[in-house]
Amino acid sequence: MMVMDLSTSMLAKDFQPNRMEACKEIAIDFVEKRNNDRIGVIIFAGEAYTLCPATTDHAVVKNLLSQIQIGILEDKTAIGMGLATAVNRLKDIESKSKVIILLTDGENNTGYIDPKTATELAKTYNIKIYSIAVGTIGVALMPSNIFGSGNDIPVQVSIDTELLKYIASETNGKFYRATDNESLQKIYEEIDTLEKTEIELNLYKRYAEAFPVFIRIAFGLMVLFWVLKSTVFKSLN
Repeated sequence: MMVMDLSTSMLAKDFQPNRMEACKEIAIDFVEKRNNDRIGVIIFAGEAYTLCPATTDHAVVKNLLSQIQIGILEDKTAIGMGLATAVNRLKDIESKSKVIILLTDGENNTGYIDPKTATELAKTYNIKIYSIAVGTIGVALMPSNIFGSGNDIPVQVSIDTELLKYIASETNGKFYRATDNESLQKIYEEIDTLEKTEIELNLYKRYAEAFPVFIRIAFGLMVLFWVLKSTVFKSLN
């Protein structure tokens, strides 16, 4: 499950063209590479919502990712709610590997489920969490409204990296820090490399006997040769 933060701070322009658009583009690229995975998407801000349950229909997943917009959920950052929703979606799925990729640029400041409680739930169901802290810490430029228009204004931003490190370490996952498009791309590439599971395929070979055809052709050529030798070639001699 890909768990993505949709708080307004994701409009910050320390990524190109902004954090949200960069994250969407790179997430779509990641989905394209995971041909055999069931992938789902949880979005969260002040609340959490299942955008797409885990599915192998990656065209649907990519289409829904491309349509994500800031402002469709109440603002704030409910990291615990996002994680708990993802755990609920994954807990009953039979799979050798269950993974949550948590992407956020803020601090948990709302929601009735604490992130550490959600982390314990993930551990219970053997779900690994890769946490990604997105963006600079300090001041970032943001548009003056959620529609991405208006003048860019400097806004104070902060990320609870300690919480994200805790979430990852407690579930045998890994914490990552992304400060631009390139570093985020490399993070997803590393996760793609780490999360490989061997699958067993039954391959069948079907054989068709082709030599009788060639024998008939060869026999026909031999007959033709002897006929020509006894008639046309004989008269030429």
